[in-house]
Amino acid sequence: MEKDTATKIFEALSSGVRLDVFRLLVRMANEGMVAGEIATTLDIPPTNLSFHLKAMTHTGLLTVTSEGRFQRYRANMPVMMDIIAYLTDECCSGRPEQCAPAGAFKVCCDTPAAATSRKTRRAR
Repeated sequence: MEKDTATKIFEALSSGVRLDVFRLLVRMANEGMVAGEIATTLDIPPTNLSFHLKAMTHTGLLTVTSEGRFQRYRANMPVMMDIIAYLTDECCSGRPEQCAPAGAFKVCCDTPAAATSRKTRRAR
């Protein structure tokens, strides 16, 4: 991941509302949620939410698919794993076992990005 891309992702998550939305959609995994469900769950006015969803979709943090007149949003898990890999790639000169207890860098999702990140760390 390029530094510019990572910076845009961090800027998108710097809003408390956006962070709440992203964490909710990570919890919902592949099921995702339509905008109305997100607004109700997080008690956010729909007009305010649409602004945040657009910004997060623009950065690639969320994917969106049309379902009739609704749009279903999902956390883009490969992007999430890429940003985690970007943050931890140089941990302790590429040897994270030296700077954290075993299991501290557990990978929660089995995505191609997570697998690539694990392979990269093991190869060092």
